Order: sequence, then C-alpha cells, then structure tokens
Amino acid sequence: MSYYDPLETRDPAEREANLMDRLARQVAHAKETTHHYFQLFAGVNPFQCASREALAALPLTRKRDLIELQKKHPPFGGLNALPRTRAKRVFASPGPIYELQGMETDHWRMARVLYAAGFRNGDLIHNCFSYHFTPGAFIFEGGARKLGCPVFPGGTGQTEQQVQAIAELRPDGYVGTPSFLRIIVEKAEETGADISSLKKACVSGEALPGVTRAWLAERGIVVRQCYATADIGVIAYETEAEAGLVVEEDVLVEIVRPGTGDPVPDGEVGEVVVSTFNADYPLIRFATGDLSAIMPGRSPCGRSNVRLKGWMGRADQTTKVKGMFVHPEQIAEIAKNYPEISRMRLVVDNPDAQDRMVLHCELEDLAPALESELVKALREQTKLRGTVAFVSPGSLPNDGKVIEDKRVY
Repeated sequence: MSYYDPLETRDPAEREANLMDRLARQVAHAKETTHHYFQLFAGVNPFQCASREALAALPLTRKRDLIELQKKHPPFGGLNALPRTRAKRVFASPGPIYELQGMETDHWRMARVLYAAGFRNGDLIHNCFSYHFTPGAFIFEGGARKLGCPVFPGGTGQTEQQVQAIAELRPDGYVGTPSFLRIIVEKAEETGADISSLKKACVSGEALPGVTRAWLAERGIVVRQCYATADIGVIAYETEAEAGLVVEEDVLVEIVRPGTGDPVPDGEVGEVVVSTFNADYPLIRFATGDLSAIMPGRSPCGRSNVRLKGWMGRADQTTKVKGMFVHPEQIAEIAKNYPEISRMRLVVDNPDAQDRMVLHCELEDLAPALESELVKALREQTKLRGTVAFVSPGSLPNDGKVIEDKRVY
C-alpha cells in the first residue's frame, strides 16, 4: 500500500487527541477573527472545547443560512478571517453563496485525494470541472499543483474538443463528473479517437453509479470518487479498497440527527456536520445539509480514519402542508421532550387529495396519555392538525429522514 503521508495510518487515539487540541485553538481563532463566531460563541471558553461532548454543545452554522448571513454581513457573512483584499480568488456558488480562496497552494486539501486515486508527480491531469463562477476546477487544480501535476483546463462542454485534446496531449488521468467522462469516452469510441492514455480518474459533483464505474473499468480507466463542497473542500475520499469514503485528515466530521445538533450513534444515518482548521475561512460545526453515516471498522486499505457510506440524500426535508412550512427542527423540538421515544418520523401524504400528517413514534411501552400529548405538541409546533402512530423500536427506516413527503399529485 502507498500512502500520502503517515497521518493516514496513525493510531485513532493519537488522531483524536490531535484533532481535539486543534479544535480548541480553532475555536479561539474563529472567535477572535470573525464577526460570526464572535457572536455565535459568546460565552464559550474556547479552551474547554477539547472533547466531542464540548464540540456537540456548540451551535451549528447551517449551509442553508449562508445566503441570509451574507446579506446581513456582505460578502462572506462574517465567517471570513481573511479580508477579501487578501484573497487569491472569490467564487460564487448557486444561491448565490460567495466563498474566498486563501493564498495557500492547496486551500481545499485535494492533494491527498488525488494521491489516493493514483495520481503522482508529473502526471498530466485533464480537468473537466467548471472554471466559471464556482471553485470546482480550482479545488482540484490546487491539489494537482501540490502533487506536482500539470493541468489541462478543459472545463465543461465542448465534447469533441475535449476528445481531440486528450488524443493529442495524452493526459494520464481525468478529474470531473463521472457522467461527463462517460460522454467523452463514448464520443472517442464513436469517432475512433485514441484516448487510451487515460488510466485513472477522480470524480465528484454527482453520484458514481456502479454501472458507470464498471463500464469505465472495462475501458481501462480506474475511477475513484471524493466528497467535497465549495465552502469546506474535501470531506472524504475513496481509496483502492472501494469500501466507503475515508474522512480527510484535516477535518472533523460528526453525524447528527437532522433538525438538531445531536450526534447519532455510528451506523445511523444523519446530517454531515464538519469543522475545518482553515485559518482563512474557519467553519466550525458547519451543517452541510447532506445525509450519510459512519461505517464500522477500518478500511481494508489500511487507512485508520473513520469512513462515510457516501452521499445518502439531503437532510433539509422542509415541506409545505396546507400552505404552512413544516421543518425537521419542529419535530426535533417535540422529540427532545420525550426521551422514551427512540425515533420520530413525520409522514405527510394526501389521501382523497387532502394533506394529512401522521407522526410515527418508536416506543417500547405505550403510556395511555402519550398519544393525546403528542397530538397537542404537534399542533403547537406546526400550527397544523395531525395524528400519531406508535411503532415498535427499530421499525422505522434508518435513512435519516425526519419528514417523509409521500404525497402523490
């Protein structure tokens, strides 16, 4: 096995101690240098934030709230420690949400991911992420530069020109979405172009279906995927084991129950929450809105960090019922008053074309007055009428859903 550095195989206890030490210092740094965390962490002693329990007590910053934060405190919502005047680049993601890039070469920590995907110093990389508005292409280019890999900035679209460039430049590998790689290969096969130099790929931005991975492997291209976001950068990445996504060494990942900041047990699906150690743009307990789960055990590749199952959907399950928005946070507010209920799930459907809400609750022993209490609590939280259904523990799906919209139109 080949590893990017010794951090990947260190003892998990050593990693955890290091992360907790860095967390305390990052909380202090964020509180001292950013408007957002100065306000959000008022009353927090940073140097008491050196445990998972202390981390879980800190408030979340939600990705979906960034648009409003940035309107109040333009342009970056008060989350930036680095002034805009000292940024290398500024990007806009859909929303719009604005992000800055600091001056370091690999701002988003992509070099480790490319190494795990088989890229080495001197490899020419054909980069088909967008160079327009969003940071996608630059996330991968920063990692390539740190590895010593030259990059062809292919960008998106223009399939015939992409094929021509690959056939003539003979790059060693591709980065971009898996669907566009397949389109390029299909076009090459259609035109008879020789793009056999492509032996490896690191893909992101969308799911990698097993059928696509196998189809590309049949053509000699080994594909690895990574999970990254514009604001955080790399969160987790695939290795040669192809057994989940190993969490990147420079982030701290939690899985929490949607609508709350409460960590869930390993194996349970919940929202991915990430804390970074980026000094320029510190993000602490940043709720991504994505669902995933921690996998048991260590990766067969030998890397010792925890693994994610991959992207499993969106955590923001807000829906509208009879003209009123219903949020996961409202269900979580009910749940915290009933610890005897192991899991709650609000199911919305529309039999006879009429919206209906049923709060499903996992409960061991039914208390006679509990149903009416929950009906009342549901109405108080949502301002809507609903009913309650009790189910046995473990019977609700482990998919991270707090609100399931089953309406048919």
